[in-house]
Amino acid sequence: MNGKTVVVGMSGGVDSSVAALLLKRQGYNVIGLFMMNWEETSPDGACTAESDFADVQRVCAALNIPYYSVNFAAQYRERVFAHFLNEYRAGRTPNPDVLCNREIKFGPFAEYALTMGADYVATGHYCGIAHNGERTNLLKAKDGGKDQTYFLNQVRESQLKNVIFPLAELNKDEVRKLAEENGLATAAKKDSTGICFIGERNFRKFLQNYLPAQSGKIVTLDGETVGEHAGLMYYTLGQRKGLDLGGKRGEEGRWFVVKKDLANNILYVSHGDESPLYSKACKASGLNWIGYIPQSTFYCTAKFRYRQPEQNVKVTLKDGYAFIEFAEKQRAVTEGQYAVFYDETRCLGGGVIDEVTY
Repeated sequence: MNGKTVVVGMSGGVDSSVAALLLKRQGYNVIGLFMMNWEETSPDGACTAESDFADVQRVCAALNIPYYSVNFAAQYRERVFAHFLNEYRAGRTPNPDVLCNREIKFGPFAEYALTMGADYVATGHYCGIAHNGERTNLLKAKDGGKDQTYFLNQVRESQLKNVIFPLAELNKDEVRKLAEENGLATAAKKDSTGICFIGERNFRKFLQNYLPAQSGKIVTLDGETVGEHAGLMYYTLGQRKGLDLGGKRGEEGRWFVVKKDLANNILYVSHGDESPLYSKACKASGLNWIGYIPQSTFYCTAKFRYRQPEQNVKVTLKDGYAFIEFAEKQRAVTEGQYAVFYDETRCLGGGVIDEVTY
């Protein structure tokens, strides 16, 4: 035994289950801590907190470690969900999972873990960490397809000081195999998708509970009105499904969203021609750097959405903003999402996309 105590954020999924397993094998005094971030009152709610906690209980029993639960629903509503709604009101497309990591998991959750006597906090994220003197680096996971550093780009370097990521060198198949070999109840559990407070339910119906929808015109870039939208907040750049424009110009080519005009409540679409979606640069604010001191101008790679290969960019810092020029034009770069910076092995940090240059 190494005598150190580590509190593992247990979600009820296979990744955090195996994180706890590996840490126990390494001789840590492991404590499981389940976090509830959303209290569902709607009868059609899809948040699975109750069943997830039951899985946490089963896994912790199999590992013979103690477990507890903590409720951060109030903090989540204040720090994450309020921002989520404000961004939709502003016509942007937010990513609340990024804020949840900074404002909850590595904020109040980590602070609570310290009150439990934790020397370290661990999660089942697919990424790595390296400490170099006073600096901490956030490393890409071995499994590039599962790497989750994109979602951690806003976590402050100071918040990562006492963090362990046990899955850094594993791929998903290896994680599931470990869970199965050790009889963990979550071995075959389906990966969670989407945000807990939306879950599997209808996204439009969910938003209607909080934001009034205002229908308006769907217009082509040359000014032709081709339909009616249900509310600008329900659409994202590049979206093809749900436009109900089939047959408007025959079957050749597809319709997709290219722009939203919030002031005039107009949704702009294109048919077949995707060129209006491609941009050459963007501007990002709320910059956060992890283990990295940037020059005023530097070259690196970047992602503008999670499921995207890294792209070569030139970054210029000025007045608290990053001006990001793309080596190749990028499709559907979206305001409210995050530009996340990388080198070969590390996530350098990121910022929220404010403006896009076409």
